Amino acid sequence: MNTDYVHSLLEQNKRVDGRKLEDYRKIVIETGISKNAEGSARCKLGETEVLVGVKMDIGKPYPDSPDEGTIIVNAELSPIASPDFELGPPGPWATELARIVDRGIRESKAIDFKSLCVEKGEKVWMVFIDIYPLNDDGNLIDASVLAALAALKQVKFVKLEDGKVKFGEHTNKKLQLQREPITVTVYKAGKSTFVDPTNKEESIIEARLSVSIAGNNIHAMQKGGEGVLNLVEIEQMIELAFKKEKDLRKVLDGVKEEKGDKK
Repeated sequence: MNTDYVHSLLEQNKRVDGRKLEDYRKIVIETGISKNAEGSARCKLGETEVLVGVKMDIGKPYPDSPDEGTIIVNAELSPIASPDFELGPPGPWATELARIVDRGIRESKAIDFKSLCVEKGEKVWMVFIDIYPLNDDGNLIDASVLAALAALKQVKFVKLEDGKVKFGEHTNKKLQLQREPITVTVYKAGKSTFVDPTNKEESIIEARLSVSIAGNNIHAMQKGGEGVLNLVEIEQMIELAFKKEKDLRKVLDGVKEEKGDKK
């Protein structure tokens, strides 16, 4: 598609698919997707689709935080999601995606890491958050964060007997989230700033700013893209992020736990 045409639409507050600059596509979040995970969720954002699975295991704590567990976030970008993705070790985009999801959860203290301590200095729970895009039609960041939060809200602790994990068996104790950091990514192309781009729109962006918000506070921000953002643009993007965070939170708050596994 002609990039000049896309730019001209954006300058008229229009999108290729008929939306306005501040409009998200339809969001559908389902939980209970995988029977092999402690928690799982799928987020459909228009044609973009992301699956997140959460697993728990016992590990040794870091020396500087002997009474704290941790999270480990990974993103696997498979060719099934986009012809631009290749098999092999995580590339720069997979690493960046995982880092943005990690920072929002970690910096907001969404999880009380001390509550994951089993034996100080010896054993702690480690929470593995695995992101699997199934179809990439733009804005993987926001879709991944929503799926990760929905999955974390479903997590139940694995049974522990004689210091050993009994995989596949769960207690009634749920992983408690102290807050739910919503990430809104605002994109810039030319003089326009907007949210939730499709692949076509994402291909012409110059810069983006991912803002993680909870409790009406910013807990993390990450800039992406090669373009430069000035102070006025950053302030405008943050203002838009706060506005859209409320809409995304309503969607997340409306998610109900599935009673049965999907597969």
